[in-house]
Amino acid sequence: MDTKSIAPVIKACFGQIQTKLEDARQIAKAAEACAEAGRLNEAVQVSMGIEQLIYDVDRLHDAAALLGRMIAADR
Repeated sequence: MDTKSIAPVIKACFGQIQTKLEDARQIAKAAEACAEAGRLNEAVQVSMGIEQLIYDVDRLHDAAALLGRMIAADR
């Protein structure tokens, strides 16, 4: 595997992971604020926005890990 061509893809995966985790953090912060205000049902509804982000982060991490293993296998 050509490290030079794969390295930018791995970096892009981690960049997207960081962005999605920051989005999830913001949602968690909003859900926490709702919960602290006693609006528990709203807090849970707000927190549901995290689910897709976590799924996406997991898939991006899987991709980065696979590409990393492919590079390592060629060494």
